[in-house]
Amino acid sequence: MTERRTALAVVLAGAAVFVLVAAQTVPWDPVPGGALSAPDAGRYFTAAEIARGEDFSLWARVWGWSSLLVSLLVLGILGFTRAGRGLVDRLPGRWWVQVPLAVAAVEVIARVVTLPFAVALRRHVLDYGLSNQAWAAYAVDLVKSEALDVAVTSLVMLVLVGTARRWPRAWPAVAGAALAVLVLLGSLVYPLLVEPLFNSFTPLADGPLRTRILDLAEQEGVDVDDVLVADASRRTTTLNAYVSGFGGTRRVVVYDNLLEELTPAQARLVIAHELGHAKNRDVVTGTALAGVGAVAGVALLALLLDSGRLRRRTGTSGPTDPSAVFLVLALVAVGSFVVSPVQNTVSRAFEARADRVSIQATGADATFVQMQRRLALTSLADPSPPWLSQLWFGSHPTVLQRAGLPESLREAER
Repeated sequence: MTERRTALAVVLAGAAVFVLVAAQTVPWDPVPGGALSAPDAGRYFTAAEIARGEDFSLWARVWGWSSLLVSLLVLGILGFTRAGRGLVDRLPGRWWVQVPLAVAAVEVIARVVTLPFAVALRRHVLDYGLSNQAWAAYAVDLVKSEALDVAVTSLVMLVLVGTARRWPRAWPAVAGAALAVLVLLGSLVYPLLVEPLFNSFTPLADGPLRTRILDLAEQEGVDVDDVLVADASRRTTTLNAYVSGFGGTRRVVVYDNLLEELTPAQARLVIAHELGHAKNRDVVTGTALAGVGAVAGVALLALLLDSGRLRRRTGTSGPTDPSAVFLVLALVAVGSFVVSPVQNTVSRAFEARADRVSIQATGADATFVQMQRRLALTSLADPSPPWLSQLWFGSHPTVLQRAGLPESLREAER
């Protein structure tokens, strides 16, 4: 009973800290004194462009949501029944061997049953000209992604099961702290270890654009040693840029096709957006929120794994049992789906602020609107996605909200 009360206290404290950090650091008011407005799509796109974006997005959602539903069903069968127990009983070795084997089994099964949806989505993307990557190269990337998922998930599960076996009473606190540290380390090493698995990076060549970008970074007070160009055009025709890491591993990365297809002024705006993330330490804030969430999440897992009903239903003896892998992964999958609106609401706030920073830093309102139109056309974005889809899965404001941002800022200043 004492352990359950302690775990519950950690869950409540973690939730309180998360809310406090989010309240203080997330820009809930990206348009000070105003709100993001969404002008009519006809102001920026033709009827044919709107129809094409809506048609592509409709079927992309169908295949993506179908894959998500099936994966949740599979994880539910493995995690909330005795199927996981039976599978672990067939695995060889001691617990530290069975745990990664169980993780690999889950990943492979989930990938196999959702592969038809991935193939359908891939064909849909090819039909609309959003990728020029050969099927063989796509398969290689898929295998690398699955191997990475298995490795990272196995590490997390080994920490959970290992700490539960070593510290039966205190394992939630120990595991929560360990996972928070892993989140921090992950953000630090991701640019150095993971990103090179899927792209090659070269420094942006000397020239007027590089000079303007570094001058802009200095103007905004952002320490950027270099701007890197990723060879993304071998995989996709969409245009993008991003910032990852922090401290000594922070990097601003732009896709090579972005530099080729946007004007220098538009490309500068995209990179100004990424510098806005760095200036406001969005990666650091996101990492801190994820770390707090990890601590609270582990405490909540401890409460659920202590449930006699779940143990009887699944045949799992507790967190020290390798079969708990299936239950934990099922619970994490359901939990991740449930909190997705919170995560993406935070992300949309960060993205809107970074857009505002880019506009204010460059003063290029008209160019910003032209850039948003161009980005939307190359990615076939739906100008007006269903509100539930945007709430649950939209990591950025809608195309129309972003295109209307300069006008929203002007209205807020009046």
